[in-house]
Amino acid sequence: MKIKILLFLLVTNFFMINKSYAQNTFAPRVEIETNIGSFTIQLDRLRAPLTVENFLSYVDDGFYENVIFHRVVHGFVVQAGAVSPTFENKNAMRMVSNESGNGVSNRRGTVGVARTQDPHSGNAQFYVNLNDNLSLNPSPTRWGYAVFGEVTSGMEIIDLIGERQTGSGGAFVSDVPIDPVVILQASVINR
Repeated sequence: MKIKILLFLLVTNFFMINKSYAQNTFAPRVEIETNIGSFTIQLDRLRAPLTVENFLSYVDDGFYENVIFHRVVHGFVVQAGAVSPTFENKNAMRMVSNESGNGVSNRRGTVGVARTQDPHSGNAQFYVNLNDNLSLNPSPTRWGYAVFGEVTSGMEIIDLIGERQTGSGGAFVSDVPIDPVVILQASVINR
């Protein structure tokens, strides 16, 4: 009987350690602190390894400090990542290959990499979906927008950003929050 209990405890402990290791290895978390509150993103290294490593490298470099949410489209997305409060573009050097075919859908609260018409032009800019935006997913005839994480806490902050009144600012003719939302710091909680 004692051997069975000991064996059970060893097996249970083994699986708990491995589960914890897998969560830390494949699902790092990043906290984004803004001037109106903080939110946490859990990254999906298993489904979007290139995009996650790219995002983490920008976090490690302090790239996201003092950038604004420069695009707010009510009921669609909030976007940030490379524009200062004075509307200067920060020079994002690293691009990432498009991983939109990873099976993760653009649903409310998910985080994706922003890009231009070039499907492989994603760099430091990211967006958070305010609603299910299935039109951003890939189709057999076109690339989509790669989801690489999900907001796990602080979605109320994202919703507050999404409700901001918008107008023009700098070179942007619309969708810029009139009262700026500034990222003060982005920090890796666990790798």
